Amino acid sequence: MVGRTILSLLLALAVSLGGCASSRERQAFEELQNRRQEVYQGPIETDTQQRPGGELPAEPSLRNYLAYAAAHNPKLQAAFSRYKAALEAVVPARTLSDPRFTYRYFIREVETRVGPQEQSFGLAQTFPWFGKLQARSDIALEKAKASGQAFETARLKLFYQVKHADYEYYYLAQAIAVTKENIELVRYLEQVARTKYKVAAAGHQDVIRAQVEQGKLEDQLRSLQDLRRPIMAKLNAALNRPAGAELPWPTEIPQEERIEPSDEQILTWLRQVNPQLKALDHRIAAEKRAIELAGKDYFPDITVGVDYIDTAGAIAASPSDSGKDPVVVMASINLPIWHDKYRANQRRARARYLAALKERLGAENTLLAEVHLALYEFRDAQRKINLYRNSLIPKAEQSLKVTQAAFMTDKASFLDLIDAQRMLLEFQLLYERSLANHAQRLAQLEMLIGRELPRQLGQDQRLKGESEAK
Repeated sequence: MVGRTILSLLLALAVSLGGCASSRERQAFEELQNRRQEVYQGPIETDTQQRPGGELPAEPSLRNYLAYAAAHNPKLQAAFSRYKAALEAVVPARTLSDPRFTYRYFIREVETRVGPQEQSFGLAQTFPWFGKLQARSDIALEKAKASGQAFETARLKLFYQVKHADYEYYYLAQAIAVTKENIELVRYLEQVARTKYKVAAAGHQDVIRAQVEQGKLEDQLRSLQDLRRPIMAKLNAALNRPAGAELPWPTEIPQEERIEPSDEQILTWLRQVNPQLKALDHRIAAEKRAIELAGKDYFPDITVGVDYIDTAGAIAASPSDSGKDPVVVMASINLPIWHDKYRANQRRARARYLAALKERLGAENTLLAEVHLALYEFRDAQRKINLYRNSLIPKAEQSLKVTQAAFMTDKASFLDLIDAQRMLLEFQLLYERSLANHAQRLAQLEMLIGRELPRQLGQDQRLKGESEAK
């Protein structure tokens, strides 16, 4: 009876110390489920099932590409699996080691007054020194949170890759369209030159110049058309589709009005939201707890147990004592005497902590530099968009019309006409390039910061909202 009572107390103590999840742990698992729901936008499926996402529509938008990539990209799925695996390590870290059951059979029975001892049963449990389990649990939890932020980093990078490829694909479509328009223009100019040559109003060199210019543009067009396959392959790689799978031409770049915050606000968001920095913060917290855990190596672990000895009945013993089974309670500790090892473990833990601090500082400096460059390129692209759209392209179109009219009246040479056409083509291509660059740099900024820049309604949307409110 006493043995069973002690055994029950031992098991209850082991369960109470190693079987309860903390509120921080439950919150971490809830974050895992929320991230899964947010990214994959479907029910929580088993690992053997294909993730939701379906097929792309016939005319996919950028939003369709992002949703498809989140559901199918293998690198993102691998990052999520690593996150899940790291979180599953928290329970083993806070759980006691397995209890040890011992069975002994006496080959030669031990004769006692109450009878011969035939066999014994023992159960023992080791309890780490106070605070060790909690420290191990905290370290595993911080590492799991770092893996969660690494997953967020992978998701942001994937979305940037999809956006960058889609915007590049858009530029290619516009460059091909602009080049085709210029080829048609040069063909028309060649016909004009031929007509003037027939009436001796122009030289044959004008016809040759038009043909040379047309040949150059057709070669440029073929190069642009051949570039479609590599860009589709890059976009398909992010979507986890075959490299040669067809993708329709993008029709536009999303032009949403956004409130451009100050540099100070952007840098503040970077320090607060960037998942790469947050992952390093969790790693620093884990290494700090590891220093505390290393300091507990100087204290012993305690092992307690109980042995039950099966005793047969004795012939000479009184009826009350005959066959009485003894119960033995046991306690032991390890002897932490190797202080050189423990000091080395502490020095290693402190070195890893300092390394994590320096790595975090270096990562922040690198990200700050990348944000400054992306901001410059973003604003430079916006400046060029305004310049080409509002000034240079209208002036180039006007110059081409004036030069064409002057050429018809022999007041300008055909070379002047070709130069005006080249200038218009260059500005049109640079305008489309600036549109793509602007969108790509915006996507890069949001990836680096870790959040979207705040938006504001366009004027049409504001007017619509006001009318609906009335």
